[in-house]
Amino acid sequence: MNGLWEPAADSALRDEFFGFTNFTLLAILGLLVMIFIVRLLTMRFAPTVLRTIIRSEAIKSKTVQDSDKALGTAVGVGLAYFLVTVMIDDMSRVGSPVLMPDLAVSFLPSILQFIVAIAVVVWAFRLVNIVHDVVMMFDSDDQLDGTEKTLISALQSTLRFIIIFVGAVFVADSMGFDLTSLIAGLGISGLALALAAKDSISNFFGAITVLLDRPFKVGDWISVGTAEGEVIEINLRTTLIRTSADTIITMPNANLVNTPVENWGKRRWRRWQTQLHLDINADGDAVNTFCERVLKTIESHPKTLKEDASFCQVSMISATSLDVDINLYWDVSGGVEERQERAKLIIDIKNIAEDLGIEFYDGRVRQQR
Repeated sequence: MNGLWEPAADSALRDEFFGFTNFTLLAILGLLVMIFIVRLLTMRFAPTVLRTIIRSEAIKSKTVQDSDKALGTAVGVGLAYFLVTVMIDDMSRVGSPVLMPDLAVSFLPSILQFIVAIAVVVWAFRLVNIVHDVVMMFDSDDQLDGTEKTLISALQSTLRFIIIFVGAVFVADSMGFDLTSLIAGLGISGLALALAAKDSISNFFGAITVLLDRPFKVGDWISVGTAEGEVIEINLRTTLIRTSADTIITMPNANLVNTPVENWGKRRWRRWQTQLHLDINADGDAVNTFCERVLKTIESHPKTLKEDASFCQVSMISATSLDVDINLYWDVSGGVEERQERAKLIIDIKNIAEDLGIEFYDGRVRQQR
């Protein structure tokens, strides 16, 4: 503080109170007021500043507006930490009006550093959610596919891990831990730590394997052992699968590496087989025409393929019905689209039968005849 205003040698501001000079107490009080004001100013003006830099409202909201308290606290307390270190350095100067007991010198900067570290971690944790919005900014169709969802999930998990690790280092430093000794201690106990955390390490490398080999992605329907469902999230430790019963299976990533995974989402086509039961009294020529028209409908359908392997033909006769087998292959991307196209084809088949005067076999009607 050399060069700034200082109280006279006989000023009451140099009187001591519990190891503090009155000047120091006023300075600390001023720092508290400054923290409050800087926090409010940051919460008030940070969105305005970012508005000129960031055009995306979603990113701006998650960067500042949704975490403005944590950001304001980090800025205000961070500035106070800097000024406190300046005051402590000034204590060694002869004639300095700053005086505080050794306990305050030891703990006051550590407390402020601890608060800054926690506030930054909280802010950074909320900032992770902008990964989704950043990817959306560069996505041309504004629709995220499975690969993009997988990338977002992996990036968010990785960033959270890094934030926790770096935050823990700063918190440990603020609490006075010797980081050099701590790192050396980790080297000595590394073997024990690796043995204790071998499952977590296996899951971590399992996640890397899943992301590199890409046996599946978010949105795929997979079968792993006895578990089957849709992949909804891939994290560093586990993969979440939603079953057909709408339950969630938490699958360790190590299991996904060591267990065969059947990916229904990578099918090149979806086979559909069904059997129609026509009334035994149907005209034979009409039945042949029916089969030909149904097959032609299948072959000309925009969502079918493998025309050579598709068929519609009579396969069996009984005392009550003629059985017609249908085999085709859908060229669709998912179960919803398959059900929609199947429903349309069934209606087309029904219309063909009605047009040819063919009735489907109904045991109840047969008994009445």
